[in-house]
Amino acid sequence: QAQLVESGGGSVQPGGSLRLSCAASGFLASSAAMSWYRKAPGKDREWVASISGSGGAPNYAISVEGRFTISVDVARNTVYLQMNALKYEDTAVYYCNAYSNSGTFDYWGQGTQVTVSW
Repeated sequence: QAQLVESGGGSVQPGGSLRLSCAASGFLASSAAMSWYRKAPGKDREWVASISGSGGAPNYAISVEGRFTISVDVARNTVYLQMNALKYEDTAVYYCNAYSNSGTFDYWGQGTQVTVSW
């Protein structure tokens, strides 16, 4: 059974850092485009970053470019989101997504909460 499990969320002060992990099982992340999305209270879900599951050039939302880094460890079948210089407005539930290159699957993780506050 295919599954995405996020971890690494938590509470951090403004300017701090967190690294989120998304462990894929039941399928190869290298066969998909791997992305991170987030949803803040009262707001629509927002795309954050994407990368090919086999590696390659990442893409970022303007709001996080220069602060966040998405990466993939093919051997571990895991995608990461390194978040630096966190701001209050980064507070959200962060979700991992895998969309297959062939369009045959679209998986979501359960989400991990990131809270930026004093």
